Amino acid sequence: MMSDADDAPWLTVLGWGESGTAGLTPASREALEAAEVVFGARRHLRLLPALSAEVREWPVPFADGVPQLLAERGRRVVMLASGDPFWFGAGATLARHLPAHEWRALPSPSTFSLAASRLGWSLEGVTCLGLHARPLTRLRPHLHRGRRLLVLLRDGATVTELAGWLVRVGFGASRLHVLEALGGIEERVRRVRADAEPPDDIAHPVAVGLEVDGDGPALPLTPGRPDAWFDHDGQITRQAVRAATLSALAPAPGERLWDIGTGSGSVAIEWLLAHPDNRALGVERDAERADRARRNARELGVDWLEVVEGDAVALLEEGALAEKGPRETPPPDAVFIGGGLSEALLVALWRRLPTGTRLVANAVTLESEALLAHWQRQAGGELVRLELSSAAALGTRRGWKAAYPIVQWRVAR
Repeated sequence: MMSDADDAPWLTVLGWGESGTAGLTPASREALEAAEVVFGARRHLRLLPALSAEVREWPVPFADGVPQLLAERGRRVVMLASGDPFWFGAGATLARHLPAHEWRALPSPSTFSLAASRLGWSLEGVTCLGLHARPLTRLRPHLHRGRRLLVLLRDGATVTELAGWLVRVGFGASRLHVLEALGGIEERVRRVRADAEPPDDIAHPVAVGLEVDGDGPALPLTPGRPDAWFDHDGQITRQAVRAATLSALAPAPGERLWDIGTGSGSVAIEWLLAHPDNRALGVERDAERADRARRNARELGVDWLEVVEGDAVALLEEGALAEKGPRETPPPDAVFIGGGLSEALLVALWRRLPTGTRLVANAVTLESEALLAHWQRQAGGELVRLELSSAAALGTRRGWKAAYPIVQWRVAR
């Protein structure tokens, strides 16, 4: 047992690779040899030499192992983690449970570094993603011809799934570099086009270097993506109005949006596409539309949209959307009202939103316009009228066909 006078951290998070102890630095080797307990996944433990330490397999799911690890506080413990523990690894998860003086990390080369060195790719010019437990659609915003990605995958079957998905979205000409057991004696690198039959003997651990090619459409970068990117039943904030709405909402990195009456989820999804640290909560009364919004988010590669089904006023009154409510949802930085606008909703929001929250509400009927005009007189902000027309057939000629005008209220709480 470690003594109370021993100031050394009791836990070492040790970067581990397919080369086993042969790839360790002297410091990592010393920590492993001095350990009283060694934790690791089964594939890590198979590469261990004989040790005097107790060897324990880390359970699945990962979170189940954290209490077992913490129970060994005071002993010299080594946790084996793939490559660099703080790059899509276990390090950050463990660090949340421990003060800084109780642990240290000794990284090894990450799978990304090993993959880049095998392929001759400049790592700073490559998008790196860990998709062990994330949907493949996370790749969608990054798909454009000429882009290179390094992707960590769960197993060989996922490589086949990835190839099929690339074909479906129009990027079947992409080249996959299938990288197995990098750094070990069983290392293997094979290349195949996405639209070809992938190998059926791909072994875990596996990463894929992806060179994107094909005729599939790239997701536009600016707010106001074409409506065709979103599945909808007509309940959608249209492209031009959505662009103006996103401009008014002004998403900044790390901010949270409440999208009330989310419909197809288009505004919330574009909020999430603005920055990977952004989050969004949609509120939708219609279950079918709520499901559609979730599906749209997944298909466009953003899985940080939570959609709550129910009436927004009732949810606010119950505290279900409040910071300390049962959902433990943080307060928003911005709120968009795209549907369900009412006096009761504005009153409920005004009572509960923190000072400084940005609110944008769109109205199309005379009644809702009058409501926004009344609130703008009382609470200030800016009232804007958006009128759009598009060219359409008019007999044998063409004329302007006007859409319903939108009145938009922009205000800071």
